[in-house]
Amino acid sequence: MEARVGVGGGSGVVVETAATRKLFQQSQSQLGTVPQLLAGGIAGAVSKTCTAPLARLTILFQVQGMHADVATLAKTSMWHEASRIVNEEGFRAFWKGNLVTIVHRLPYSSVNFYSYERYKKFLQSVPSLRSNGDDVKKDICVHFVSGGLSGITAATATYPLDLVRTRLTAQRNAMYYRGISHALQTICREEGFPGLYKGLGATLMGVGPSIAISFSVYESLRTYWQAKRPNDSTLMVSLTCGSLSGVASSTVTFPLDLVRRRIQLEGAAGQARVYKSGFSAFGHIFRMEGLRGLYRGILPEYYKVVPGVGIAFMTYETLKSLLSRSESA
Repeated sequence: MEARVGVGGGSGVVVETAATRKLFQQSQSQLGTVPQLLAGGIAGAVSKTCTAPLARLTILFQVQGMHADVATLAKTSMWHEASRIVNEEGFRAFWKGNLVTIVHRLPYSSVNFYSYERYKKFLQSVPSLRSNGDDVKKDICVHFVSGGLSGITAATATYPLDLVRTRLTAQRNAMYYRGISHALQTICREEGFPGLYKGLGATLMGVGPSIAISFSVYESLRTYWQAKRPNDSTLMVSLTCGSLSGVASSTVTFPLDLVRRRIQLEGAAGQARVYKSGFSAFGHIFRMEGLRGLYRGILPEYYKVVPGVGIAFMTYETLKSLLSRSESA
């Protein structure tokens, strides 16, 4: 069985990276399914909590174009926005929306884990994909497709929590949504049930490219590194290559994540709709803010990739060790 914990990437959707999958495969123990899910969920929650200030800065930059003109945006730096949060909202405001992120972790990990195993079992039953472990290309295909489908399934099943997280995180001084349940009820009442799935299309569009880029970059870098320096620590190689693959994935898929965030905020607090669809959102942002506008907030996103992967893995290893001892006691 495989423990699967998403640490996020440019997609912003907690899609598991190939690097994280490899790290957890390398650290497999005889833990049962429930302890693995528990350890994976907690590891993801700890990682997200530690990097929450950077995650909030990313989201605030992503949605700035909805509330300010281009001239104002050009003067805003990461340090300036961080200072504004501390001065206007207090230091604790860096963790706005983090509770819903933590609540999101276990159901997402559970759906992702369960659906991955089901998809993998189904694909392995297809005669043309059956390899019995002796055909590397077929195994890679099965894992790649299973990972993509499980990411889509988990993202769809838990998407309302992701939308609520964006709206809570994007709030500044005016608190229109008072918490998770209040946000869910308000969105359903004011925008209808479909309002809980605004931006889902852009999210699912980013799942496939995110996994493909992360997987291919990670595998290529790891293979090259191990060929040149076979005696280096496996942990160091995995963490470094995983971080670089996360940066590559973020760079390519970040515009999709930015569009998703802006669509998620449409209709919030009674605001008028600006974007008719994901494609119109792309066009509007590029026309009004240029290419730079599609990458607004990419810097804090880069900064959280390395600690995000490292913290998730180290927390998972620690919990796995503790749970293994408690099971054997």
